Amino acid sequence: MTTQPLPQLQHRFLTDAGLETDLIFNRGIDLPYFSSITLLQSDAGREALLDYYCGFLDLAARRQVGFILESATWRASPDWAEPLGMSEEALAGLVGKAITMLVDLKRDYADRVPSLVVSGCVGPRGDGYDPGSIMEADVAAAYHAQQIGWMAREGCEMIAAITMTNVPEALGVVMAARTAGLPVAISFTLETDGKLPTGQSLGDAIAEVDAATGSYPAYYMVNCAHPEHFLTALDDTVAQVGDRVRGVRANASRCSHAELDAMTELDRGDPAELARLHCEMLERHPAINVLGGCCGTDLEHVSAIAEACLTG
Repeated sequence: MTTQPLPQLQHRFLTDAGLETDLIFNRGIDLPYFSSITLLQSDAGREALLDYYCGFLDLAARRQVGFILESATWRASPDWAEPLGMSEEALAGLVGKAITMLVDLKRDYADRVPSLVVSGCVGPRGDGYDPGSIMEADVAAAYHAQQIGWMAREGCEMIAAITMTNVPEALGVVMAARTAGLPVAISFTLETDGKLPTGQSLGDAIAEVDAATGSYPAYYMVNCAHPEHFLTALDDTVAQVGDRVRGVRANASRCSHAELDAMTELDRGDPAELARLHCEMLERHPAINVLGGCCGTDLEHVSAIAEACLTG
C-alpha cells in the first residue's frame, strides 16, 4: 500500500453528501450534465458551493470529528469540456479553482475541525451507473491523468475515484494517482444485488485492483446504493479481502439506478432509518471510518448519521 499517511485510516471522519442532487432538487440550482464544476463560473455559484461545504464543516466542528473536503469535480474530466460548452483549458482552470476553494476552507476551519483532508474527486469517464464501453486500464490511466494533474498542481492531498463501475477504469485511476504521487481511494458503485454494474462482486473487484497495483489504493469505499443493498456484500468482502473497505457513501433511496434515473422528484428516504442502518453496519464492520452520503442525501442525513454513530 502507499506509505503516504491519511488520517482517516486512523480515526473516524465525515464527508459530505449528494452534492449534485442536493443542489438540484433541494436548492433549485441548475447543473448542466450533473456537473457542479460549472458553479465556479460565477460568484453566485461559488457562494452556493461555499454554503454547501460550510454546513458540513460546521457539523464536523460541533462533533469534533475529522472531515474530508471532496472537490466539486466529479464530472469535470476532459471529455466533459465540450458538452459543457467550454475549452479543455477553461475546464482545467475551473478544476483548479475547485481545489483552491477547499485549500482555503481547510485553512479557515483549521482551528475548529480536528483534521481536514483535501480530496480531488474523479468521476467515471462516462456514466456513474452504467459501465458502457469499458476502457483498457492504460487508456483510462492516460485519460484520468489529465484531471488528476490539474488537481495535484493546486494542492489536493489525495484522489477519490467516486462511482467507479468497473475494474479497468478503477485501475487506470490508481495508475494515474500513483504517477502523480498521490494516495487514492477507490469507491465502487453497487447495484441492488450488492455487485458492481458489471456483475462482478465487490470482493473480486478489490482483489483484482490490489493484485494489479501492489495494493496501492489507500482504501476502498462503497457508494451509490442503499445500505440494505450492500450489507451482506460487505460481510462477504471482508471475509475475502479483509478490512480494505474503509468508507461508505450510501444512497438515501432504496430505488435501483434505473428507477433513480427516471425520477423527476427526489427520494430522500428516511434519515433516521439510514442512520440506524449505518450503526448496524459499523457494529459489523468497525474498520469503516469514512461516513458520508451519495444520491438523495444532504446535511440532514449526514447529521443523523453523525448523531447516531459518533461517540463523544
